[in-house]
Amino acid sequence: MGIVLNQSLKNTIITYFGFGIGAIYTLYLYPILLGATYYALTNYILSAANVIMPLFAIGMQNTLVKFYSQYETEAERSQFLSFTILFPVLMCIPLGLIGLFFYDDILIFVSKKNAVVREYIWLIPFIGLCMAYFEIFYAWARVHMHSVFGNFIKEVGLRLFSLLALLFVYFKWITVIEFVYVTAGIYFFAFLVTMFYAFYIKKPVFQFGIPTNVKNIMEYTFYIILSGSVANLLLDGDKMILNQYMKIENIAYYSVATYIALVISVPSRAMHQITYPITAKLMHENKHDELNSLYKKTSINLQMVGGFVMLCIFVNINQLYEIMPKDYAGGVLVVFLIGLSKYFDLILGNNNAIIFNTKYYRAVLFLGVFLVVVTVALNVIFIPIYGIMGSAFATLLSITLYSLAKLLFVVKRLDLYPFTNQTLYSMALTFALFLAFYFWQFPFNPLISIVLKSILVTIAYIYLNYKFVISIEINRVIDTILRKLKFME
Repeated sequence: MGIVLNQSLKNTIITYFGFGIGAIYTLYLYPILLGATYYALTNYILSAANVIMPLFAIGMQNTLVKFYSQYETEAERSQFLSFTILFPVLMCIPLGLIGLFFYDDILIFVSKKNAVVREYIWLIPFIGLCMAYFEIFYAWARVHMHSVFGNFIKEVGLRLFSLLALLFVYFKWITVIEFVYVTAGIYFFAFLVTMFYAFYIKKPVFQFGIPTNVKNIMEYTFYIILSGSVANLLLDGDKMILNQYMKIENIAYYSVATYIALVISVPSRAMHQITYPITAKLMHENKHDELNSLYKKTSINLQMVGGFVMLCIFVNINQLYEIMPKDYAGGVLVVFLIGLSKYFDLILGNNNAIIFNTKYYRAVLFLGVFLVVVTVALNVIFIPIYGIMGSAFATLLSITLYSLAKLLFVVKRLDLYPFTNQTLYSMALTFALFLAFYFWQFPFNPLISIVLKSILVTIAYIYLNYKFVISIEINRVIDTILRKLKFME
């Protein structure tokens, strides 16, 4: 667990730093400088690109992680790495031809409610392709146990350049229309930087050959495309559906709320970068007990860290919306609904990594496809009636059902269980502190109130979790810090 906790902590710090930068422009600069229309447009383009990204990547980012450790010779590894880079290029050609053939039909469909989308539609596949190859080269680095730099580019670099572009808008060096194109250029630049870093870690020796186990690879890849599509549709599909039923400005209001809630999932995203290859290795070596131990540790550690983040958000949410434009205030309940879904998914630890490295992943993926259909149906039903609140409820229901199904699958099929008594203690502590602080309002400026309440919540949360030894690993980290600060011998 040493390398996991070490790199996970680094990745978490980097990711939260990136989210902090993102919060500046998501909550304040975007609404003010771009306005609701172009803020929503930018979010719609990025969400749509993220949804189609798995089709361009052809699942190679996960395939690379799963199969790389199974090759024994350097020649086999080089051939496999070459295959993961070159094969998606071949597959993108027919996708591009299909897109060109149905271009007019797609254009009419996506812009029937919001005509502003029309002239920017070509940016969606361009950004999707950049995202796809970023993930592939990031996986290249991760299989060599280098997850921090790629995570920095993904979580901090992209947001720093977006912040810089917004400053260009502020100083009127570029227009809001040009900002949309600059955003596409930022994703292209991130892909190039990650590619050169991956080649620096492991110099490529390109071989135009097919791996010996190509049948297993292609079968796994097909299902990973499904899994990636499921995950991204559950994450961003709601924004695409909102575009079909409501004015595009509503995507801006919804995006702010989902961004706030998404902060809860940061520890999971950070830990996943390093636990995925380790899980794949343990599965390949049939080390069941070590895998079960890792499963429990990732679950309680993520629950403790994610629970703290969720608590800070929930007790401060009203004050946070007080310092935002009034048009966005309707998103408070959205934050609660989406936040709870992220928390439930988070406490499952490295559940996804376990499933996608077993022979049973097919059944769960088809279940995921079914739940996407359910999600789309729920959005179509609830959005016309309840607006963005209906979309949030549909997301909560679908993600919760999907997470529960995956949990039951791992427990029943693999005899792995993530929860312990500490799980219940952690939930009880988090809920008790929520009740204690949510209704306690300071008569100060909202920003000052957020800072003061967050400090008190932090002290209480850390003390109680440390006192009840919710996570042994995190207690050890705290002990180490206390020793360095001379508070302990």
